[in-house]
Amino acid sequence: MIIRSVLVIGGSGFLGRHVVRQLVARGLQVRVPTRRRDRAKELILLPTVDVVQADVHDDRTLQRLVSSCDAVINLVGILHGDFERAHVDLPRRIVAACDKHGVRRLVHVSALKASADAPSAYLRSKSEGENVVRLARTRIDATLFRPSVLFGAEDRFLNLFATLARRLPVLALASPQARFQPVYVGDVARAIATSLDDARTFGHTYELCGPHVYTLRALVAYVMRTLGLQRPVIELGPTLSMLQAFVLERLPGQLMTRDNVLSMRVDNVCEGPFPPLFGIDPTPLEAVAPMYIGGVTPRARYHWFRYRARR
Repeated sequence: MIIRSVLVIGGSGFLGRHVVRQLVARGLQVRVPTRRRDRAKELILLPTVDVVQADVHDDRTLQRLVSSCDAVINLVGILHGDFERAHVDLPRRIVAACDKHGVRRLVHVSALKASADAPSAYLRSKSEGENVVRLARTRIDATLFRPSVLFGAEDRFLNLFATLARRLPVLALASPQARFQPVYVGDVARAIATSLDDARTFGHTYELCGPHVYTLRALVAYVMRTLGLQRPVIELGPTLSMLQAFVLERLPGQLMTRDNVLSMRVDNVCEGPFPPLFGIDPTPLEAVAPMYIGGVTPRARYHWFRYRARR
């Protein structure tokens, strides 16, 4: 299979920007649809990238975008909103467009612990989207990825805790014992780009996690240590966690919803190591996070150089 051009749906998002840069480094032509072209300014400047203002939920528009590409990467995911539209209907439209135009290669990014009986609508919808792609396996060579929560500059995970720690005198923490295995966004992007023309990945699903498991409480404590801050942390039980989310989901920005709390009832941890097929030694959170949480200080750079030296 020769792939020269790729349609990256969700390419202007956090993970998407990293994936696009990986594809550009491989000399591929990349098309990135976005509803607001001005939000993808950094991608517009990249060679071989065509950023187009388009609504991928419109069938005619999606058909036109798919028709001019050799492969499609779907990175679309939302933490609140219309899960059915984003996680189920869109994959169904993508598969239909690939069928119509003879595009056989599809890379689909789902979520770790997605399942039909998951406690949250988010995880259930992600599972349904996976099934849409799997049902097309006789017509489409698909690879599915299930990453844990992503960290990296501009993430909405560690940066959120850092912002709250700076602004609030006390932190009330929902689901403090929820377990995560955060994975570096650059490692996930590399795995996706590497898989694109590797026939060994066709028809397979890969879980992607970092090297360490943390509770949410431990992650918040780490962020505060990195910032040099001390804040009391009130650990909320299940009932108060849902009550807090009930209030927050009604405020602008929706920092948390009840569905997010339900998702955290399932440990966001991989069953095994980072897939060796991709030749990636997963990056520890401690090697990267100080660079963007606390700013680029001599101490923060020390963590990065120490990791690069494998010490």
